[in-house]
Amino acid sequence: MEITNVMEYEEIAKKKLPKMVYDYYASGAEDQWTLKENRNAFSRILFRPRILVDVSHIDLTTTVLGLKISMPIMIAPTGMQKMAHPDGEYATTRAASAAGTIMTLSSWATSSVAEVASTGPGIRFFQLYVLKDRNVVAQLVRRAERAGFKAIVLTVDTPRLGRREADIKNRFALPPYLTLKNFEGLDLGKFDKTNDPGLTTYAAGQADQSLSWKDVKWLQTITTLPILVKGVLTAEDTRLAIQVGAAGIIVSNHGARQLDYVPATIMALEEVVKAAQGKVPVFLDGGVRRGTDVFKALALGASGVFIGRPVVFSLAAEGEAGVKKVLQMLRDEFELTMALSGCRSLKEITRNHIMTEWDRPWIAPRL
Repeated sequence: MEITNVMEYEEIAKKKLPKMVYDYYASGAEDQWTLKENRNAFSRILFRPRILVDVSHIDLTTTVLGLKISMPIMIAPTGMQKMAHPDGEYATTRAASAAGTIMTLSSWATSSVAEVASTGPGIRFFQLYVLKDRNVVAQLVRRAERAGFKAIVLTVDTPRLGRREADIKNRFALPPYLTLKNFEGLDLGKFDKTNDPGLTTYAAGQADQSLSWKDVKWLQTITTLPILVKGVLTAEDTRLAIQVGAAGIIVSNHGARQLDYVPATIMALEEVVKAAQGKVPVFLDGGVRRGTDVFKALALGASGVFIGRPVVFSLAAEGEAGVKKVLQMLRDEFELTMALSGCRSLKEITRNHIMTEWDRPWIAPRL
């Protein structure tokens, strides 16, 4: 059967993966309301297409932090990808490079920054948690710099892990043949076990509940890499992120895995964009499964989107070829949406190309 859209990979992954692994990737926090809403909210945004525009040439290229990429669709950090496929992060980074876009490597990856860099040229960002042991954080950042990574994506919505009930039921643990490669060979202070479950236990226990804006400033003292703050949902935090020197903001609810009943990221996006006032780029992470979703995010002011679950599900189904296909399908759908909306370049996508529930007060909002 030919795969014709991104969602079809999830069903294949569900059949192929052990239940514990599939649930880890697929599930959200508590009632999983936000998990469903991340998708459903896109369906409440409609198009206002412009017609009779010459769309024989369409340019999808853009720049992120001065780096030129082929399209505004990038790969979000997702942990432990070798649970999905033996090639794990190697396959994902090769697919991203082939597509001419950015791959973000998770701190909790099953391949190290050096291993990912060894796959060849490509633009890569490193996702970072600020851990209790700042010396370990500094070592992780130095490794990413040495490996040629171009930015730090700082996840800020995880002072504690959300309650993911599927993982509790399944007693989730990283399979014993895998390890969190970025922590291997680091000076972990008193903790020096590099075998799993030792490392996984270490990493999970290192979440720092005292994390605050001053730590974003501290991070700038140990690296010259630009810092994208991931996990912002409000105007207030947008302004604070800009004040402390963030180079960009990723609107994210951690794939609905942290606090349930926060808004879908596409619903929080416009508030953040307005608060940023064009001072820094704003990106969207969460719920993107169609090229139409990408267009809607850009129309609401995003500079680009990041995709997470579609990557691990396609990786599980078909390895590197699956990730390549997901990126190509989203690109093709996005290009088609641009053509049918009368847009020839990203700068031609405007707020006037969409309408939302709050633009149409005569339609009662669905909760």
